[in-house]
Amino acid sequence: MSNINRDDGAVELNDPPAFNYGEKVRAKRMVRNDGTFPGKDVGELLVKKGEIGYVTSIGTFLQQFYIYGVEFVETGYKVGMRRKELDPVEETVEAVK
Repeated sequence: MSNINRDDGAVELNDPPAFNYGEKVRAKRMVRNDGTFPGKDVGELLVKKGEIGYVTSIGTFLQQFYIYGVEFVETGYKVGMRRKELDPVEETVEAVK
């Protein structure tokens, strides 16, 4: 989250959160530790691009952005992510014949 620009225009808090608790999401890019993840070195890879996780919490940052706590299945790490860093994962249901 080191590239957060307070002046990037949108105030996400004017709208409801983009994701709900328990929603399955995919990381749009890799995420490295910016120094806020305990037990890992700064710059260490936390989330790989395309990794799947579930929204476990929803908070705010700078009274402007939603921050989604996402628990990633592969690593078990819970990482705070912005909307622009996540894509929803559509669940496909096969028709029963």
